[in-house]
This record gives sequence, structure tokens and C-alpha cells, in this order.
Amino acid sequence: MLVVQATRFGGPDVLVAHQVPAPPAAPGTALVGVAAVDTLFVETRIRAGTARAWFDTSPPYVPGNGVAGAVWAVGEGVDPALVGRRVAALHAGAYAEQVVVPADALVPVPDALESTEAAALLHDGSTALALADLAEPKPDHRVLVVGGTGGAGVLLVQLAHAAGAYVVATARGDAKQDLARRLGADEVVDPAAADWASYQADIVVDGIGGTIGTAAFAAVRDGGTFLAYGAPTADGFAAPDRAAADRRGVTIRGIADIQLTPERHRALVARAFALATEGTIAPVVGQTYPLREAAAAHAAIESRAVTGKTLLIP
Repeated sequence: MLVVQATRFGGPDVLVAHQVPAPPAAPGTALVGVAAVDTLFVETRIRAGTARAWFDTSPPYVPGNGVAGAVWAVGEGVDPALVGRRVAALHAGAYAEQVVVPADALVPVPDALESTEAAALLHDGSTALALADLAEPKPDHRVLVVGGTGGAGVLLVQLAHAAGAYVVATARGDAKQDLARRLGADEVVDPAAADWASYQADIVVDGIGGTIGTAAFAAVRDGGTFLAYGAPTADGFAAPDRAAADRRGVTIRGIADIQLTPERHRALVARAFALATEGTIAPVVGQTYPLREAAAAHAAIESRAVTGKTLLIP
């Protein structure tokens, strides 16, 4: 079967596709034929070697941490009725045509949901719902989503809209701004031209980080909530003024507040699947790449030339 391996730390070209023997289903596991592989910005940082302070991954390794597909076989002790079922799961080493996953880690994919949609919701669906649960947007709220056309950002815009809040989203360029409006944003602004202090948002959710995310802290009204979960920039996460937050009664939450247990993650993913099935949210799969072209996918993600979710298709 085909896998993609990071042969060393470096640019996208270190991702090399090659053939390896197909894995057997061990006791307590299921062999999943992969239909779509989730990709994350952090995977580009791990591959580049710039995230070693947080991840102890060393080359050579197979990247990735999420797949959707169908069960091809099961190991001893696993219900054989699972064979043929479509499922999704977190799985280290996901850039592969087949993966072996513990049976209790599988999340069933509803019939009405495409495997690509399921893969797109594996990380971003759980993240967006965890953030929404923390922020609790309401009809009388103004919600600012910084990075409103990223994988989780598109879902946060939809969740805030579904809650009845007035939604402001940041996006660059006409195409991304039009997308944000279609998703339910009442107002869309280019972050480079934003007058942050004028927004007086009850909730600011920052998926960008760095100087933009830090500047967006000024958009939170006194007594509001600032949630910083993303850092796809060289500057890392937003660094709001904690003393100013204390003076203004602003609650600051960060990535540490949405670290999920496996059980919590599976529950949120199942909830995201249900919301997508009923039409409350819809993941945006902006681009797909064949598995063997994972290097091109990483290059596109790093160049900011992507919208919504990027998936690999074996």
C-alpha cells in the first residue's frame, strides 16, 4: 500500500511516497481503507522541524492524525458487523491508504455525510464545538471570528449564526469574503484594514494568532470573552495584554482550554456529524490532493493559498 513519509526535517519536498506491506488487523482493532485524510497546519510545522518544543516527532515518520473511510477487516474480539461500515478516527500516521485503528476509537459516519466531509470535521468540528461551548454565543451577542474562512473558522461562523448572533468575520480577498457571507457572516472585513476597537464584540474567536490576533484583542468589549486557538503564523498564538484584560473584565481562553480527552473528542465529532447531517453546519473542503502529492498540499497550506479544509485522497 502507499504511504507518505517525512524522510527528514525540511520543506515539503521531504514528503516522499512509497509502498509498504498492508497492515493486518490486530486483536481489538479494525483495518480501515482510507477515503480521505485530514490535514492540519501544525503538520507543516512538525515536518519543517519548527515545532520540536511541543512535539517529539523525529524523522522518518508518517504524518497525519485523522482519517475517514470504510472498515475492511476486524481483528479478534471486534464485532464482524463493523466490516463495510463507514467510519472516521484520529490515527497517528494517517498519510496512508490503509490504517489499523483501535475499534473503540472509531466514530460512525452517517449515511448522509460524505467521507470527505467526515474527514474535514474530525479536528475542526470538535475544535469549533469546544470553542462554541466555552463562548456560548447568544442572539444578543456580537461575535467576531478572526480567520473566518479557515477550517474551523467556517464552522465557527456557522455556529454563531445558528445561535442567532451578529457575526463579523475576517477574510482576505473577494472570494474568501464572499464565502464568509454565504456561511452566515453579517459583516466581513479585511484584517489588514480592521478598526478593531470599533467592533465591541461580546466574543472574539482568533484562529490566526500573531500580530493580527493580538491586535484583535482590542475588539472585545469590557466583560467579553477572547478565545485564541490558532497560530498559523511565525509569531505563534495571540498575546493579549493580561493586565488590560483584568482591568476590563475580559475572560481570556486559549488552546489549553480545549485539550480534549479521547472520549470528549469522539463525542464532539459525533455531534459535528449530526449537525452537518441536519444542515446546521457544512464543512468547506476547499481543495483536495492525491495522497502521493502530499508535498503539494503542504506547500499550498504554507503559502496561504487555501480556503477551508485541505484533504488528501488516497
